[in-house]
Amino acid sequence: MSLTPVQPEGWPPPRGYSNGVVTRGALLHIGGQIGWRPDGTFESEDLLGQFAQCLDNVLAVARAAGAGPADIARMTVYVTDLDAYRRSLSGLKEVWRARLGRHYPAMAMVGVTGLVEPRALVEIEAVAVLSDVSTDTKSVP
Repeated sequence: MSLTPVQPEGWPPPRGYSNGVVTRGALLHIGGQIGWRPDGTFESEDLLGQFAQCLDNVLAVARAAGAGPADIARMTVYVTDLDAYRRSLSGLKEVWRARLGRHYPAMAMVGVTGLVEPRALVEIEAVAVLSDVSTDTKSVP
């Protein structure tokens, strides 16, 4: 498995994401994860708390397949309030670094009018690159 960031010549360096990532290995497509705990309850009603839980949920799915934070190649983040996102950037950086360190996949941020779960403020989907894929990956029965 390998991930190699792509940076076009002459472009300014991206901050908090990669412009592109070349991968080699099997891919894990992680469905949209929202900011609730595994039991389906929300611990937080604010963007920062839900963003943290979303990342935890994405990483839990990745770990169940044998991947870790550095194996995330692409991520799309959907938020219901772009202004709240912009106001929370410093806190979001701390949440990110606590979970993914300085690993920045290819990313997109999308403002949406709502998510299927009415209390959800953020949803994250991702793609991870797996090494040594086994047929024994955990799955929902």
